[in-house]
Formats: sequence, C-alpha cells, structure tokens
Amino acid sequence: MDEEGIIRGIRELKMETPSWGYGDSGTRFKTFHYPGAARTIWEKIDDAAFVNKLTGAAPRIALHIPWDKVDDYGELRNYAEERGLRIGAINPNLFQDDHYRLGSVCSPDPRVRRKAIDHMLDCIEICEKTGADILSLWFADGTNYFGQDDLVDRRHRMEEALQMVYDALPSKVRMLIEYKLYEPAFYHTDIPDWGTSYILARKLGPKAAVLIDTGHHPLATNVEQIVASLIDEAVLGGFHFNSRNYGDDDLIVGASDPFQLFRIFHEIVGAELSADAKRSACAKRIAYMIDQSHCIEGKIEPMILSVANCQIARAKALLVDREELRKLQRDGDVLGAHELVQRAFRTDVSGLLGRMRKEMGLPEDPIKAFKDSGYAERISRERRAAPSSGSGYPG
Repeated sequence: MDEEGIIRGIRELKMETPSWGYGDSGTRFKTFHYPGAARTIWEKIDDAAFVNKLTGAAPRIALHIPWDKVDDYGELRNYAEERGLRIGAINPNLFQDDHYRLGSVCSPDPRVRRKAIDHMLDCIEICEKTGADILSLWFADGTNYFGQDDLVDRRHRMEEALQMVYDALPSKVRMLIEYKLYEPAFYHTDIPDWGTSYILARKLGPKAAVLIDTGHHPLATNVEQIVASLIDEAVLGGFHFNSRNYGDDDLIVGASDPFQLFRIFHEIVGAELSADAKRSACAKRIAYMIDQSHCIEGKIEPMILSVANCQIARAKALLVDREELRKLQRDGDVLGAHELVQRAFRTDVSGLLGRMRKEMGLPEDPIKAFKDSGYAERISRERRAAPSSGSGYPG
C-alpha cells in the first residue's frame, strides 16, 4: 500500500471516548481527586470535544446511565453536536444498585430481573433521543460459591431478558454484548468469555454482536485469534480498548503491550482488505471505543495518548505487505513471514501521522499541543468549586 493509501487508512479510524474517563474514578480502594476532572456530563462533553479537536479521531462520546442522566436528552445531543461530537454507545449500569447483590438479569428474584430489563429499555429510549446507535451491555452477574444458584437457570434468565431487550431495539441500534473472565463474582461469571457472548448474539439475531474488552482475558490469551475468529463469523461488533498487566487494569491503550495492539489491528486491516465480502463488511463496521479508568495520571492527556496509540498501531498494520506475506505463508517460510510483520511493527510512523495531521489542520503532536494549550490549567481553576461526578468504579 502506498503512502497515500496508508494515510487514508489511518484517517478512517474513528474512536469513541468514554464519559466516565473524564471524571474522577478510582481503584478498588480509593478515588483520588484530580484537579479539573469533569464534574458533570456537560463538562465531560467539553473535554471529549477537546480531545477530538486535537486528534481529529474521537468524534463520539459514550454515556453511562444513570451516571450521565439528564432531564433533556435532546438538549444533550445538541450540546454535543455543537461541539463536533455525536453521542456514542449507551451503557446501562447493571451492577451498582443494591438490588443487584445476587445479579441483575440473572437474579433469582423476578422483580430484580424486571428492574434490570426496564433499565435497559429506558436506555433504548435514550438511544433514540440522542441518536446513539449502540446499546453496550456488560453484566457483573455471577456467583461467589458453588451451589449458590443453578448455572443453567441463570443462563436461561439471561437469554430471556436479552431477548426482550433485543426485540425492543430500533432498526438502527445494535446490541453489543461484553464478556469478562472474572470480577466482581469469585466463583463464576455469567458471561465469562467470547464464546458465551457469541452464543447469545447468534441466538438473538443480526443486530447483536460481541464486544471485546482487551483487558478481560486470562494472561497470555491470544486476543488477535479471538478477533480473527469473530470477524470470520461476522459477529465482532466492537472493542473496549485498554491495557492490562494482571487483571482488568484499565490502563492507557498500548501501554503494557503495544505489540498486541498491533497484532489486533493487523487482523482487522487484513479482514478489511479481504476479498471475502462478509469478513470485510464486519471489519469495517467495528465500533472502536476506549474504556479506561484514569485514577492517578490525569484525564485528558491519557485519552489523547490512547487515541494516538491506536492510530500508530493501525498505521503499522497498514504497512504490512499482504501479498508478500501470503506468499511467504504459502511457501512455509516461517521466519520470513514473521520478520515481515515484525519489520512493519518496528517502523517509525510518526512522520506519516504528522503529515496526516498537518493535512487535516491538526497539531502534529497532540500531546504537546494539549500541554501548550493551557486547557488543563483553565479547567482546574474553573472546576475547583464542586466535586466530580465520576463513577468511583474502576471499570
């Protein structure tokens, strides 16, 4: 692919940043206040708009309900659009209510299940009012002890609840189903892996798909193999990008293992360029969302860095000579094929990114531009009066 094609390919990457990443949020032990952290959804939108202004690649902001609940969602939509943003995925909160102690849609209490279903239905209405096209679902449902509940009964409760919500989806809204290996339950989690999410999505219908959170896997999991498999099945709907060392650490994208991020984008780009129409269409429809908890490192700068790291990984994936790689693979040239992709990963793409940003009228170094802008100092002064409305949840 020539340089012009690579630049076009980088520009096609559009990210969604999370509202909760701009407010104060904490570890499992404490929430540390950060000067200038957004206190309201309106301030979160302002910060997300500034990230998009500097990167040109983050035109959507995800909402979490009820953390971002407002009286007038039409007003919220207009406020975002005036600042160059769209409302992205709507994320129902199905884990912080006291009634969810034994689960939400998997709870043995039908009244609790009804409460959870009604909340998701309310979030569908918010999708319609804000123009959001994704209902993003993560469940903390699980058990702490063997024998605490019937595993199959819980599975059936999950399926029944999701089918009710799926049937209420507007035509342009997709349901993305996230999975998580463990936490907060200690014995079992009701949606613990991509296979469970896949089964649910397949049973529900074509508007349901799997959402991969890159921090939600056992150590040493080959995440790019999961990506490749789900694209091949045309059921990969989106990502929650973050980085991890041990568990669901929610660190800056690419911080711990930039090579893994490159490998993920390598599979995506390969699918986009594939002659297989089904694979290509699935890859081109992926929703790229960031899901991070910035508890000690600020709020806006890490978001800019996360977006930039994804651009870098995609740029390097676009550098791979796919035709030569296929030839080496067919010939059984193990190290030749490995070195080809390694060479792309080792390539410095800062010049390409700088040229792209210059052509787009953006700062060539968005991190430096943020530091030089005075934005952090200004919001620190202006937002001193009241505490942040951050979730306090580690994500």
